Amino acid sequence: MSHEARLESLEIQNVVASTAVGQELDLESLSMDLVGADYDPDNFPGLVYRTQDPKAASLIFRSGKIVCTGASSVDDVDRALEQVFGELSKLGIPTDDREEATIQNIVSSADLGTTLNLNALAIGLGLEDVEYEPEQFPGLVYRIEDPSVVVLMFGSGKIVITGAKQVEHAREAINVVTDEIDALGLLG
Repeated sequence: MSHEARLESLEIQNVVASTAVGQELDLESLSMDLVGADYDPDNFPGLVYRTQDPKAASLIFRSGKIVCTGASSVDDVDRALEQVFGELSKLGIPTDDREEATIQNIVSSADLGTTLNLNALAIGLGLEDVEYEPEQFPGLVYRIEDPSVVVLMFGSGKIVITGAKQVEHAREAINVVTDEIDALGLLG
């Protein structure tokens, strides 16, 4: 598989971002006024508000902090949060002082296009950056410093990249992993 094909196989699975409205919220009352909101404080301290287009869930906390999760792009996070702020504004909750959304985590997947010998990789990549316990989990966990992400590698050649703050970091991670596997002579 070519280098470009590996990069093109990158798919964003989940974008998590946080923001805040700058004031405390009455979740009990909000849960009654916000159509489609789920609030069960015995199970989870936040109110869950789902948007359909884009598909995402916003977790709204009493502190005014909001975490948006489940979106499949950074644009979708922004669109979902705009809907949340719009709904809050309609209910008379001022959102002018809201914080700009901060991306906390982008989870993505890619295919290296070749099977991987995880035992050989665990040794080759160096034990200080790798966790590989196949009895516990079938993937090899590889922590990269630059970009600062965690890459889960599977024998099938599929990888999952987590901890990225920008999509570009996921692309860089594919390059780093590919180069290191190639340097070890383990790239099929």
